[in-house]
Amino acid sequence: MDFIPSADELKRITAPTSPITPCSCGLGLCTGWESLSEDRWPKASVTPLGTLRDPDLYEPTFEEHHPEGTRYASAAAPVAIKFFPYNRAEVWHCTQCQRHLMRYTEFGGYYVDHRVRELAPQLTITD
Repeated sequence: MDFIPSADELKRITAPTSPITPCSCGLGLCTGWESLSEDRWPKASVTPLGTLRDPDLYEPTFEEHHPEGTRYASAAAPVAIKFFPYNRAEVWHCTQCQRHLMRYTEFGGYYVDHRVRELAPQLTITD
């Protein structure tokens, strides 16, 4: 998967589309980072656009970016691609609902949790 090196490049490849409402892919709203089991991921209708994980960094930061006081799962949290969890995410396009999605996997001591968030046009996208 190709690396997306900047916020400008992310904006370019995810230029606004007209989402189909209601969504027909079954992912739901995904306005914040939502847990999503692997069997709910619509493999047949999503296309990878690239990764936000910098291949030159051995271990991306776990620091988060919330200048307006938002939190990790907040629908209003900005997309800050150099910060967690965006710096570990892949970017996808759903051909059913025309949304752009970010996906990453959270690894804990005894679990694996796939998370997805819609890349909505109103979100602030920053480096």
